[in-house]
Amino acid sequence: MATQRVQLNVEVRQTGKHWARVVRKQRKVPAVIYGAVKENLFVSIDENAVLKYRSKAYENALFNIQVNGQEVVALIKSIQKHPVTHRPEHVDLMAIDLNKPIRLAIELKFEGKPVGLAEGGLLTIVNRSVEIECLPTQIPDAITVDVSSLGVGDSLHVADIKLPDHVKLISPADMTLAVVNVQEEEAAATATTEAAGTGATPGASSGAGASAASAASNKEVTAKDAAKDVAKDKDKDAKKK
Repeated sequence: MATQRVQLNVEVRQTGKHWARVVRKQRKVPAVIYGAVKENLFVSIDENAVLKYRSKAYENALFNIQVNGQEVVALIKSIQKHPVTHRPEHVDLMAIDLNKPIRLAIELKFEGKPVGLAEGGLLTIVNRSVEIECLPTQIPDAITVDVSSLGVGDSLHVADIKLPDHVKLISPADMTLAVVNVQEEEAAATATTEAAGTGATPGASSGAGASAASAASNKEVTAKDAAKDVAKDKDKDAKKK
């Protein structure tokens, strides 16, 4: 699918904390455009537009921007928000050259039912995105990963992903994406069953060790007390004499 293109309206703004506050009172968000431009461009964006475009539906979309008489194509790199109100406070836009490859994170979409689930396994997703490199006009919406062949103990890595020729993987080949493990409850039940087969109960060995240690300690205390009593009797006899 072709990379999404969106027209983004901006206004040039003055820099400084005072002017940033003024912009926010007007329900606009301060922003900066950097990257493939001669110098950084300081602009403001309507707050409603920022709220709309920060959704997953516009992730990695290309924005066409008209500013200072020039046309810029940019990606939204980050949106800072207020820690309490969660309103957007600042936007970073990276201007790009459509003819040069860029690196970015792409979402992974896992499909299929692992065969290991029928064996009592549990699918765990370790990483939900990978870093790729491609031309801005060839950014995929997402990467589909099939996990249906995973059995208990199997894992899927970056090296197992298949991509179009125009997309290059940057993430390490050995990075784990998904794994099928034995569920904890079943593992515990297996351990109990094995212990019952040997005529022992879980923790019996450690309990016996603790009992033996306690008995030895009690014997030691009793011997010391007896020695003290003997010493006291000898002192009494000496005094009588």
